[in-house]
Amino acid sequence: MSTRGSDFAELSRLVKQQGLLDRRIGYYVRYLVAAVGALALLGAALVLIGDSWWQLVVAAALAVVYTQIAFLGHDAGHRQVFADHRANQTTGLLLGNLLIGVGYGWWMGKHNRHHANPNHEDDDPDVDIAVLAFSAEQAERKRGFFRFVVKHQAWLFFPLLLLEGFSLHAISTAAAVRREVKAWRLELALLAVHVVGYLAVVFLVMSPLKAVVFIAVHQGLFGIYMGCSFAPNHKGMPVLQAGHQLDFLRKQVLTSRNVTGGWFTDFLLGGLNYQIEHHLFPSMPRPHLRRAQVLVRDFCLRNSVSYAECGLFTSYGYVLKHLHEAGAELRGTGKLAPAGSR
Repeated sequence: MSTRGSDFAELSRLVKQQGLLDRRIGYYVRYLVAAVGALALLGAALVLIGDSWWQLVVAAALAVVYTQIAFLGHDAGHRQVFADHRANQTTGLLLGNLLIGVGYGWWMGKHNRHHANPNHEDDDPDVDIAVLAFSAEQAERKRGFFRFVVKHQAWLFFPLLLLEGFSLHAISTAAAVRREVKAWRLELALLAVHVVGYLAVVFLVMSPLKAVVFIAVHQGLFGIYMGCSFAPNHKGMPVLQAGHQLDFLRKQVLTSRNVTGGWFTDFLLGGLNYQIEHHLFPSMPRPHLRRAQVLVRDFCLRNSVSYAECGLFTSYGYVLKHLHEAGAELRGTGKLAPAGSR
């Protein structure tokens, strides 16, 4: 039996022997062409349809394409797409800042901290959200309006996701304005091109009322899709605190949850449904994650490491249950059950 310290090294050897860390450039080139092509087609449809309420159908479809492009930016950020770092970074900047208006530098900084310490109460930025609490202690620290939201956060979770798209645009742009990202001038320039082009097309093609509704529907659905894609991955899983003794493999596996399903789930969630494998091997190309899952799950079983997976709707149930329990003390209905106790 291998020791805890060598468990990940052993698993890594198994993964490398299967060639699962090898690049899949052809896959990503086809995906990039399809995503950019879909964006271009929707842009053409927007212009051709003109000043009509049918534009809301375009807005909904555009939300899907934006999220798929965000998934590609995520993969580029993890160096899954190309072997060359500059090529991945350029791809991420063009997809994020220029095409969907979300700052790549800000997102990468936040996301790298998340990967280093997933679900860590102090070090994971995804557990430090102003309008949500993931423990009774976090809930108790909320004040004013945020305290009211957290008190009812399970009921408000999905409505709040309507604002996620706007939040991503605003926070990432603010980070570039404050020069918190390395290439802040380039990022601001690309973001400006996106915003000016987006608003110009929408308001030139539609009346002001329809344009505003179009933006609300597009960005609202974009936020929901993004939030629903990332929420199942860690929310409701054990929250770590300072001083924990978990090694790398257990830290990543025990705080992550996979979502079961077939090819459509893989497409719908952009490969994020293999969250455990992705956290163990962030640079693994997306099409290899399904094959890696078999190896990782069997390895965890042999080494008595709990491996969490469930269906998509069940995962949302866990998320909402955890949020409801986290706000229980504010409602005077009890305390949060220990994370991962179910």
